[in-house]
Amino acid sequence: MSSIPTDVVAITQRLIAFDTVNPPGREREAAEYCAQLLSAAGFDCRLVDHGQGRASLVAQRGADPRLCFSGHLDTVPLGRVDWSRPAHLGVVEGDRLFGRGSSDMKGGVAAFLVAAARSNAPVSVVLAAGEETGCDGARWLAEAGDLPQARAVIVGESTDNHPLAGHKGALWLNLVSRGQTAHGATPELGVNAIAGMTETLRRLCAFDPAVSHPQMGRATCNLGTIRAGINVNSVPDLCELTVDLRSVEGVTHEALTQKVRALCDAAIEIETLLDLPSVWTDPASPWFARAAERVHAITGREGGPECATYFTDASILKPAMGGPEVMILGPGAPDQPHRTDEYVSTARLREAVEIYAALIEESA
Repeated sequence: MSSIPTDVVAITQRLIAFDTVNPPGREREAAEYCAQLLSAAGFDCRLVDHGQGRASLVAQRGADPRLCFSGHLDTVPLGRVDWSRPAHLGVVEGDRLFGRGSSDMKGGVAAFLVAAARSNAPVSVVLAAGEETGCDGARWLAEAGDLPQARAVIVGESTDNHPLAGHKGALWLNLVSRGQTAHGATPELGVNAIAGMTETLRRLCAFDPAVSHPQMGRATCNLGTIRAGINVNSVPDLCELTVDLRSVEGVTHEALTQKVRALCDAAIEIETLLDLPSVWTDPASPWFARAAERVHAITGREGGPECATYFTDASILKPAMGGPEVMILGPGAPDQPHRTDEYVSTARLREAVEIYAALIEESA
């Protein structure tokens, strides 16, 4: 065991050095590196190839492990604003380790790799490709039947080491209005697709799903993009509007789609772009309550939200792994994912290793 790297800061820096910006992803090398670490710690590792330099990793030590750690290896693009530090170098200044993915979520991955390597207990690890574009890697694993069963899953997303009991679901819809192109100087010869979307757009601007959950909060609706036309002097024959709905327990995505459909003109077409259900574990359940107590004993911090607004791979993993309880818990700060000059606290990284080690012990 002494040959296994256990410096969580160094491992986070190494993971950041792999450019896994998605698209295109290119997670294979990062997955291979993680497989080397886990293999040295006694894990049976299986790389699942997704083609074009992409792969996910499923690793397991021991028979029938109760606990699984979930993470993703891809990151979002850097954005158009210049970074003040190299985005893939992992620069450390004081308590901050900078780099794309430091918070979301290579720091969390590094922390549970270290905690798992230090332990001999049965545990499994799932590192997925393609989470940032809609949990693609987790879905590929689920469809292939390449996932272990578990009684509890810890998702190492950014929570500042505060245990969250779930996250909202995501339903993305694409609304389409079709028309007939014509010269802009003779608009009466065409059918304007923008005009065909106008009344639907007006209604959706005022739409409130009117569904709430006592801990998860309210379901929400955001109009994300609108695209139409090819040039100023042509009548547009296509208009597309994307709608981002975030759901909570107690409402189905079918019901939300029906609510949107009722606000659309009859000619509007609706296509589902993403459908990820919400995830919720009763915070009073025996496992979650004990685990949260262990976390708070280590951090000395209590309170805070109980639900994440972002989605995670747990949307796919929970049903595919036999319905385990889920805790979202990682060292990244909730305000850091997707930001320019993203960073993670090195103190939170080391704290996360201690937390994950305690939860591995709790589950053994």
